[in-house]
Amino acid sequence: MGGFIESVSAQLILEDGTVFSGTSFGYPRSISGEVVFSTGMAGYPEALTDPSFFGQILVFTFPLVGNYGMPASDTPTDWQRHFESQRGQVSGVIVENYSDYYSHHEAAISLAQWLYNQKIPAITGIDTRSLTQKIRESGAMLGKIVINGHDVPLYDPNRENLVKRVSIPDVQRLGKGKKRVLVLDCGSKQSILDEMLSRDLELIRAPWNYPVSDERFDGLLISSGPGDPKLCPQTVQQITVAMERDIPTFGICLGHQMMALAAGADTYKMKYGHRSQNQPVIDTVSGKAYITSQNHGFAVDMKTLPADWSPLFTNLNDQTCEGLMHKSGKFFSTQFHPEASPGPVDTRYLFDRFVGML
Repeated sequence: MGGFIESVSAQLILEDGTVFSGTSFGYPRSISGEVVFSTGMAGYPEALTDPSFFGQILVFTFPLVGNYGMPASDTPTDWQRHFESQRGQVSGVIVENYSDYYSHHEAAISLAQWLYNQKIPAITGIDTRSLTQKIRESGAMLGKIVINGHDVPLYDPNRENLVKRVSIPDVQRLGKGKKRVLVLDCGSKQSILDEMLSRDLELIRAPWNYPVSDERFDGLLISSGPGDPKLCPQTVQQITVAMERDIPTFGICLGHQMMALAAGADTYKMKYGHRSQNQPVIDTVSGKAYITSQNHGFAVDMKTLPADWSPLFTNLNDQTCEGLMHKSGKFFSTQFHPEASPGPVDTRYLFDRFVGML
């Protein structure tokens, strides 16, 4: 099936002046953001709704996108079942070949129609291999999608606190279980909540700056999210309070970086980040290697770790820090996504490890 979205001329203009010309197939408005890429062969519904991509123009490197359409998004249940959040999070989309004709047993509308409904601009006809190579060589770059010549200024999303833009506004209480976990929502993916709820837990899903002293709980989970962890000192302070109370704590992605800051370590912006479904990491304790899904532009500086902290995982490509552990055994974190959807699922056992600590 397919639906027709009237196409107009569009350009992707990078901060160094490089121009890629193509055709618009999403919402016809010009926007600006940080240009990043994802190497997954599948999973564009999840990526488009991942809060970690908030403020970014997402380049899909797989050459064909749209061929399985988009699932229904008419009800809150639809969003919870098929997506990582309740709305589209990316600023824009870049693909090489867009297919408006789709075939999937759960497809409801075309990707183009979904993007239009979410007011997200998109361009097809771009040489994404060349674009990706440029980003890899030059590092993360700002850019803008210009539709029909309507120019906009460059915008750097990393200069503002993006977490407060994607976190929930009020506390939610989910599930019924023997143990209670407080989830500091810094832009949590639905998959993180699903993994926790499947393990017989009660969740208190709270805003990013929620005072942990206001609740009784057995464990703390700090979710993934977008942007620079140093722009969220309120969250870092709450993590510090929880660790001083010896509450078992698990940080994922941005949560991992915030845990490092709470421990006294430092973070830095990477040249181009890790955004793919096939990043190899090694467990420094067991020596086992795992394939992981990652989406981050900042990392922990291992040279700044206090003496009672050590790396739990490291990246086999560039030796960056992929996780931390405390000598007490009560606090640990991962830079990658153990809840990865559509996958890989190699490291979902880490949720079991966390539950076993409660």
